[in-house]
Amino acid sequence: MDYIISAQKITKDFDGFKAVDGLSLQVNKGEVFGFLGPNGAGKTTFINIMVGLLKPTSGQILINGEDVQKIDKGLIGICPQELVLWDNLTCKESLTLMGDMYEVPKKLLKQRVDKLLKDLLLTDKADTVVIKLSGGMKRRLNLALALVHEPEIVVLDEPSEGLDPQSKRVLWNYIKSLRDDEGKTVILTTHLMDEADKLSDRVAIIDHGQLIKLDTTENLKKEIGEGDVVEMKLSKPQMNKEVIKSLKSIQQIISVLEVDGLINLRAMDAVGKLPQIMEKVESTGVQISDLNVRQNTLEDVFIELTGSSLRE
Repeated sequence: MDYIISAQKITKDFDGFKAVDGLSLQVNKGEVFGFLGPNGAGKTTFINIMVGLLKPTSGQILINGEDVQKIDKGLIGICPQELVLWDNLTCKESLTLMGDMYEVPKKLLKQRVDKLLKDLLLTDKADTVVIKLSGGMKRRLNLALALVHEPEIVVLDEPSEGLDPQSKRVLWNYIKSLRDDEGKTVILTTHLMDEADKLSDRVAIIDHGQLIKLDTTENLKKEIGEGDVVEMKLSKPQMNKEVIKSLKSIQQIISVLEVDGLINLRAMDAVGKLPQIMEKVESTGVQISDLNVRQNTLEDVFIELTGSSLRE
């Protein structure tokens, strides 16, 4: 058995509303598994069921072949999006207290605390009280608290939320090391497409409580995101719908959508089609105020599948 988590036809109803609708998937041991979905898609509900915090209406979650409700809860470490910290304890005291809660032996606990402080670049803040830490340091400590008992599965909910680029890079490298050096299975939910793209071995895209697609980011981009993407901002955004209608008449256009006020057009050899594209736009009496051509990204795949950008 290569997988560590198996979700079998999970359904969750809340007063007649189906938050999760017959969702089945497997997470492999030692992979970073990304979850993407618009707000309200059912990701958080599903992950809470997956780690045993919520019972499904129907279906079953197996961890290492055993029902999630019966496993040793120390098998999973959860780092929530909201910081869960004790303001008046130091970093070292916080980690020691959490380790004591999980009954980690004293000698082993000291080694783990020192290693986590070192790995997450907090050694020089070991004796600093939490309230005096920067936002990035607090987020790294939040992660360390989820790891002090050495869980096999680590759940990270929006781990980079609000971080500056440097702190984000530290965190990303550490998440990779959890997989590469320690063989942990990491479950990642994120709003950041580049984070999902760079860290995830596989990504599950969820919408309306159902699994729409599950694959590697490379395969998703190849399968759904063929061609280049042209993004346009019009001088009169209120004309977007009319311009999109006109653009759809160009041959070999894969898709044209309005996303966050911009026109998002995908086509093979988009650069070669630019004269045609500009002619169509200008024929509607509108000017292009900004234009960008790029290769497709995971976000384009997401938009193609759900019809919305992730932050909608």
